[in-house]
Amino acid sequence: VIHALYNNKYLMIDSIKLLNIKIKEVYSPFPIHNLDKLLKLKPTNLSIYAFIYGLFGFCFSNWMIWYIMIYDWPQNIGGKPSFSWIQNLPSFIPVIFELSIYFSAHFMCITYMFQCKLFPWKNSKNPDPRTTDHLFLIEIDYYNNNRYSILDVSYILQKQGAIEVHFK
Repeated sequence: VIHALYNNKYLMIDSIKLLNIKIKEVYSPFPIHNLDKLLKLKPTNLSIYAFIYGLFGFCFSNWMIWYIMIYDWPQNIGGKPSFSWIQNLPSFIPVIFELSIYFSAHFMCITYMFQCKLFPWKNSKNPDPRTTDHLFLIEIDYYNNNRYSILDVSYILQKQGAIEVHFK
């Protein structure tokens, strides 16, 4: 495994384009736009999960409002009829919206944690803690890339502006 550290994201992106080999992982202190396309990563299914969780929150809020306000304990609030869900729908819209967002946001946090394996008890896989502050790291699995020799890859990375290159 080859680790190349950069202090500039543009130099790192240029190195990835120039090498044109499979990169195992990129560590960055912030998200870099279009890096997923450059690394040829497949799209995630998180947006589909967000829609499903929002739809679940929408259905749950409608059921909850119907059960509380119509079926279980109908109340006369300001002379408004309480015997029909559809007649009171405009006053229920904020609750429906908020519960849809609530369910979507909270379940998305849990889904993201499981999909990325970010559990509190799990050790970090970050090879260099400086990538959480100001540096960028490219991790190349050399044994799956036989396009260049290991010395050629090291030379190209250093020539493209890598401040450190390590072999593991």
